[in-house]
Amino acid sequence: MSDHPLARATTLYAAGTWPADQVRDTVTLDFDDRHRRRKRYIGAGGLAFLLDLADAQVLRDGDGLALEGGGYIAVRAAPEPLIEVTAHSPAELARLAWHLGNRHLPAEIAGARILIRHDHVILHMLAGLGATVREVHAPFNPEGGAYGEHNRAPHHPHGHGHDHGD
Repeated sequence: MSDHPLARATTLYAAGTWPADQVRDTVTLDFDDRHRRRKRYIGAGGLAFLLDLADAQVLRDGDGLALEGGGYIAVRAAPEPLIEVTAHSPAELARLAWHLGNRHLPAEIAGARILIRHDHVILHMLAGLGATVREVHAPFNPEGGAYGEHNRAPHHPHGHGHDHGD
């Protein structure tokens, strides 16, 4: 057992809002591992640390995790297998986005394409709707959604925008 206590990362800073020159290590994670509140990680440089946030949050590429003893862990989004969905026109792509959203699928909208996770049932649906699909390997950063992933929006301190009926 180590004589050193486990470093604790207790505060998340959005990309561009933390001093990148104070990086102590980097952690590269797929999307599932970037939606956490508390978990032990080992950075690429070997630094073991405990992510210990007050609430579960989505860690995005370029975010920084402040360590209690000083310094930051840089967050990187790992490439993962995805499906790229494109269409012949912006109107067709909007229609495909509606169908994907109607199924509450995590989706990243990036210009003239939509990225989703591989799902053979959805691929069959998309083919029937006339979409062009291809397999890609890229970081996955789906849209947060109005009620979903606790977007860190400053005007909604508890992370979502619906009415609790208070």
